Amino acid sequence: MTERTRIVLKSGKDQSLRRLHPWVFSGAIKKIYGPVREGDLVELYDNKDEYLASGHYQDGSIAVRVLSFEKVETDQAFWHKMIGRAWKLRETLGLVTDPGTSVFRWVNAEGDGLPGLIVDYYGGAVVVQMHSYGMFRNLEAIVEAIRERAGDQIHTIYNKSASTLPKRAGITAPSGFLMGDQGRGSVLENGYRFHVNWVEGQKTGFFIDQRENRRLVGKWSRGRRVLNMFGYTGGFSVYALGGGADLVHSVDSSKRAIDLTLENTAANFPEDPRHRALTRDVFDFLDNMTGSYDLIILDPPAFAKHQHVLNNALQGYKRLNQRAFERIAPGGILFTFSCSQAVSRENFRKSVFAAAANAGRSVRILHQLTQPPDHPVSLFHPEGEYLKGLVMEVE
Repeated sequence: MTERTRIVLKSGKDQSLRRLHPWVFSGAIKKIYGPVREGDLVELYDNKDEYLASGHYQDGSIAVRVLSFEKVETDQAFWHKMIGRAWKLRETLGLVTDPGTSVFRWVNAEGDGLPGLIVDYYGGAVVVQMHSYGMFRNLEAIVEAIRERAGDQIHTIYNKSASTLPKRAGITAPSGFLMGDQGRGSVLENGYRFHVNWVEGQKTGFFIDQRENRRLVGKWSRGRRVLNMFGYTGGFSVYALGGGADLVHSVDSSKRAIDLTLENTAANFPEDPRHRALTRDVFDFLDNMTGSYDLIILDPPAFAKHQHVLNNALQGYKRLNQRAFERIAPGGILFTFSCSQAVSRENFRKSVFAAAANAGRSVRILHQLTQPPDHPVSLFHPEGEYLKGLVMEVE
């Protein structure tokens, strides 16, 4: 086995690793023995020279992302095993063979034991997104494992990492095709068709993590007037129309997002008079809206990507939800979400509860939502549960 650079942790700073948490912060490091560069596989030891784990080194607040709590070589066999194990879970979930769904997350970073790596599957196109240089330096081996496991079930592999890798002087990692050249296509999700551009779209092209929550919106929509805020691709709007809503209004400040919404609603419900899309600022729309809605969906972009803006984010969630509580019709249903990893489930609920109290509305929780099982969360890495949602009845 190759001799690795050793990183020794300060006394007491080994406890999180003993609880199998996959991150080591820079402040926990006592000394580094040997040369180390961005993305190297290193070995971690406690202050008494006992081996703890192996992982990718990175110059940043999170200094090491753990790949294994046993000594390991990241050779081709390792990547075949880990990529294959992740695919097997999606097979077990029925996603690989589901005739009504052709889009799912194949690898979900820490949730699949591969911190820093996201792999999404779009009906034969695979989008790879790296969030660490350790993963980027193993890109060729990862792609080989993807090709070997999926075989003729894929025709395109696109690396979309230019904007997600940490910025480092002298290191460039442009996005681009690694196999094939198809940059967009259509996929099925629970029988609905969506157009996806994985080259130019947000994230890897589509918010796959809301699949089951969109289905739930459809179940609550019959006979209701639905308002979909921050509509983006119009996913919730499509499900609301399919669920039998009386009308559906989609609102987003981005003209491009509204165009996507119109494209996707037309793909499933062409020329349906129940749907209308508006390019408007969400807060402005809520402040000045006429008429009423009895189902409102709030799915904003992440208000807090880092802890230092957490308080501002919580105030933003409170303000947004208070506006919705004030304007939703009596007996209405509010779906509200946070996709900010820095915002805990408890803090999100506190913001929503404060909003309801300020609005003077009586509210009860019907569902507590999270991401679907193809976005698994390691029990030892609760930060991986980034998507939080509440479904509430407002009297």
